[in-house]
Amino acid sequence: MKYPPLKAMATFETVARLNSFSQAADELHISQSAVSHQIRLLEDFLGETLFRRLGRYLELSDVGYAYYEAIAPALAQIQRATVEVQGQETLSVRLALFSSFAVRWLIPRLPDLQRQHPTLDLALEMMNEAPQLTDRVADCFITLLPDSRGFTTEALYTEQLFAVCSRTLWQRMQDDWAQFDWSDDAQGISPHILQHYPLLSVHSIYGQRSEDWRRWFAAAGETLPEQARLQHFSHMLLALEAARHHQGIVLTNDYMFQPAQDTDLVKLPFHALITGDVFHFACKTHRQHEPGIAMLRHWLRAQAKVAGWIM
Repeated sequence: MKYPPLKAMATFETVARLNSFSQAADELHISQSAVSHQIRLLEDFLGETLFRRLGRYLELSDVGYAYYEAIAPALAQIQRATVEVQGQETLSVRLALFSSFAVRWLIPRLPDLQRQHPTLDLALEMMNEAPQLTDRVADCFITLLPDSRGFTTEALYTEQLFAVCSRTLWQRMQDDWAQFDWSDDAQGISPHILQHYPLLSVHSIYGQRSEDWRRWFAAAGETLPEQARLQHFSHMLLALEAARHHQGIVLTNDYMFQPAQDTDLVKLPFHALITGDVFHFACKTHRQHEPGIAMLRHWLRAQAKVAGWIM
């Protein structure tokens, strides 16, 4: 059996992963015309078109996508075997995750990761939407998907929403309702007391305006008060900033609110709402024992334990 040209396959893997001829040329340190030549060699060998150009945009053909998914793990294994024989060890890992999780929780902890694992070269791919689980995007992921074919997943955090406001607004609330004992989880105090203050709603949580507060009240067996004053935001980062500037009360979660950092904010003594979203660490099953991926997975689990998210 005649094998396809290895250089052309490696060039194809790079173009497919980066979705760009020019970026592939930069990574491979060759000209863009040389990249095009290698792709043509492989297409001629296979007798198939691997890429489609849609104006200025590039995408894999159906055959190209299937071929990439099949050969990328094999090329990675060849690279790992070569590194082992040479007595070297690569610990470069690409992690794809939600931008809010990265900015508010992961990045402040990266100095600890660097201290514990100085040989780990971590590159972050921050996404606004749930990342597609494929080696083209990253080596591993923090995702809401509990199961995906060919992937091993591990739960890190079960999301809950709780009420937060600025210290200034919290003091005002205590002054307004001095007859209540706020020290014991606000027991016996109805959540309806919050209707007297602006409620900051984030519609990206449930995809509907005011739905976060409606469900939070429902979890206490109550309805969202009709007279409640709601302000609407597209993202929790924006609503948290508004709360920080005394503009109202926001529902947030454990990775967005960090008590040690957010000293100007206060978690109110009311119930929490379990959203049903669970954040998982995910990687290809056949890659889970690669040194860099395993190192990152164990560190993330340790951080989740310190935060009290998992046992």
